[in-house]
Amino acid sequence: VAIDGKTLRGSHDGEKKAEHIVNAWVDENNLILGQLKTASKSNEITAIPELLELLYLKDAIITIDAMGTQKKIAEKIIEGEGNYVLALKGNHKFFSKDVRAFFEKHDKLDYEDIKVAYKITEETGHGRHEIREYTQTSDIESIEGIDTWKGLSSVGKVKRTITKNGKTTVETLYYISSLETPIEGDCNLFAKAVRNHWGVESCHWILDVVFHEDNSRIRLNNGAANVSLLRKIALNIVKQEKVSTKKMSLKLKRYLASIDINFLESIIDNI
Repeated sequence: VAIDGKTLRGSHDGEKKAEHIVNAWVDENNLILGQLKTASKSNEITAIPELLELLYLKDAIITIDAMGTQKKIAEKIIEGEGNYVLALKGNHKFFSKDVRAFFEKHDKLDYEDIKVAYKITEETGHGRHEIREYTQTSDIESIEGIDTWKGLSSVGKVKRTITKNGKTTVETLYYISSLETPIEGDCNLFAKAVRNHWGVESCHWILDVVFHEDNSRIRLNNGAANVSLLRKIALNIVKQEKVSTKKMSLKLKRYLASIDINFLESIIDNI
């Protein structure tokens, strides 16, 4: 379950700032599970625990970007019998620095003194070639502050090498997780959780491109949040459509549902 925030850019009104919504996306089912309105982007930290209260967390893996990497949020997930994979950046300056230094040290030693799980993937498409190298370890006793995070069992690193239009860029990301590192084999579960977090960002892109959410000027009372919820219900329904034999874009499916009552009924009947 990926949790991420999205600003409804057209919902501002005079001195009133645009509303911000925190969404929960489940990749396995290709569905948005829930949303919660916040006063501003900075309030994601307080909104995420409230959204977690609405979800059944047992055996789920919760992924959140760096803003939501908070000790209380990690504790909330563990209390719900779930697991977490949380991005680590500068919002925990010293801790993130220690984790980065830990990997840099053992990278030079080729991980000869600790056990690690490793996985590499390659993807090519739209003129872009991307290599992802995933490294995960539970031999983390030497990292200061590890024991202050509820359920923390491993740390992970993802190195992304992207080549596009003849230009290559390299980015390294760090994570903390309650997932144990596999004794044998690849770190498939960690890699899948990191990769699938992209699904919620893709969903936000669809809301803007297909449903024109950012262009909406609905802004009074709870109107913006309510209509955002209706868009997500519609998106969930359209995404589950498997009746048509021809491959169609979500935009075309939505358009056909608006002009063809039979197509609309077929979508709804097969939810």
